[in-house]
Amino acid sequence: MAQNTPPRRGDEAAAQRLAEALSPETIDALLQDAEASGTPVDGMNGLLNQLTKAVLERALQTEMTEHLGYESGSPDGHGTGNSRNGKTRKTVSTISGPVEIEVPRDRNGSFEPAIVPKRSRRLGNIDDMILSLYSRGMTTRESKRTCGKYTA
Repeated sequence: MAQNTPPRRGDEAAAQRLAEALSPETIDALLQDAEASGTPVDGMNGLLNQLTKAVLERALQTEMTEHLGYESGSPDGHGTGNSRNGKTRKTVSTISGPVEIEVPRDRNGSFEPAIVPKRSRRLGNIDDMILSLYSRGMTTRESKRTCGKYTA
């Protein structure tokens, strides 16, 4: 999120639900598992990216279910004319670095995900951050050096 952008009410509600869902014990267990396996907390293969990947993929599956009108594997989908048709790998840039996700497809090609729109390679407010740096007088070369991991 850009430094000058106040959090939206929906963002605050989502953060509150997340804080309630992940108890301190759960977070401690995740951190201990990461440390035991040598997984860093941040970075390309870090715990935060793994959590981001899991959340994005779950949200995409939920969007697909909503789009088709039935759960995966449900017999309600037979004869509807549209169904799940595998997944496509896609790398998106996030604030904590690039994340490779699997985006579900439908047979008709009519699925338009909202959380990770088609042809979009950046998530969140990365574009806002880059524009903010540029508007403050930072050159494009300096901003690429500053946030290069975000602009891939």
